[in-house]
Amino acid sequence: MIEIDDPADPRLDDFRDLSTADRRPDRPGGRGLVIAEGVVVVERLLASPYPVRGLLGVRRRVEALGDLPAPAYVTSAEVMAEVVGFHLNRGVLAAADRAPQPDVAGLVASSRRLAVLEGVGDHENLGSLFRNAAALGIDGVLLGPGCSDPLYRRSVRVSMGHVLRVPFASVPNLTEAFELLRANGFTIAALTPRADSKSLPDAGLRGRKVAVLLGSEGPGLTDEAIAAADVAVRIPMAEGVDSLNVATAGAIAFYAIA
Repeated sequence: MIEIDDPADPRLDDFRDLSTADRRPDRPGGRGLVIAEGVVVVERLLASPYPVRGLLGVRRRVEALGDLPAPAYVTSAEVMAEVVGFHLNRGVLAAADRAPQPDVAGLVASSRRLAVLEGVGDHENLGSLFRNAAALGIDGVLLGPGCSDPLYRRSVRVSMGHVLRVPFASVPNLTEAFELLRANGFTIAALTPRADSKSLPDAGLRGRKVAVLLGSEGPGLTDEAIAAADVAVRIPMAEGVDSLNVATAGAIAFYAIA
């Protein structure tokens, strides 16, 4: 552990100004770093394949992590807030480089239950989906067109670090992804509130190789994606309620296909 009391110390640059300049590679000046916040999420980062670059935190939070594979910069909450750009109640951060994404074909071949996302752009919903996927035994996530970066800082935080555990891969073309899934024996189930879709409990998906197709927060799945799926399924709901948050709907579907 290295004591630091100067917020301008260049060794803290990986953690600087997180409120205004996140580390997404598609942001101007972004460096593609993975940022974990809080003891639990940092522990999951340390146990993941992502190469840790360093930690920043108050002493008691850093000490709670035990032996560390990278430099840990210890400072006061006030200095930490000045570096980060906001007061961090969780008291510790870790920064890591990205790990290579798994090969799409290999991920599909080694899985029995997958989530396939189209246009899920909200980082909190994406993080919640990964947390639900981890909790309910989903083997991996395929990110179709229009999806946000699951390693965005907010997604990592909301997922409680499970985005670092659940394998994911990008699939720019859903048609090609569907062909690969079918070739590996998957049934593609599109989740939609359409009245002509099958009730999820009656769709006969439990115990089969299933890819659950989930769409964007507002309009949901595109007509093309639904038409290309093997079956359209809906969650039965009370009258007057037309839809659920995508992460909530995903959790119900993941449980239904177990």
